[in-house]
Amino acid sequence: MNALANDEQLLQTPVGELAQSSSAELFHLRGSVAARIAKDKAIQSHIDAAIDFRLGDRVNRLRLELGRESGVIHLDDGDVRVTSELKKEVQWDQAKLAEIAKRIAQTGEDVRQYIDISYSVAESRFKAWPETLRASFLEARTVKTGRASYRLALMKE
Repeated sequence: MNALANDEQLLQTPVGELAQSSSAELFHLRGSVAARIAKDKAIQSHIDAAIDFRLGDRVNRLRLELGRESGVIHLDDGDVRVTSELKKEVQWDQAKLAEIAKRIAQTGEDVRQYIDISYSVAESRFKAWPETLRASFLEARTVKTGRASYRLALMKE
């Protein structure tokens, strides 16, 4: 695999051919890529901090002027159109929502018109239940798997 001098060659190598490399070679390739990704993320974060340092006050003033505490805003800085996005993250107090739902239900209203309700069961609890209880929940349970991931570790160097 050392013959692959650059990323372009690596990307052009068919997966089946790359898979014939030793696990140690794959370990080193993957480690090299992980190190580059970490370094590139650190560089990007550093540049983003510089952009925020340069433009943050202007962006915040514009947000105030526009009365928009979140979302996308645009401003021009010389020849550059700057787009700033500030995502809104709303969190709801679950205990208070449960109280509100109870009050709505007591008035005869349909709670589902106001509040999205979902049910879940912690897998650790489910596994600890007696078989008879688990059986009654099985028809409501679907297990999906994601993509396999791999960790490689050299046994000895």
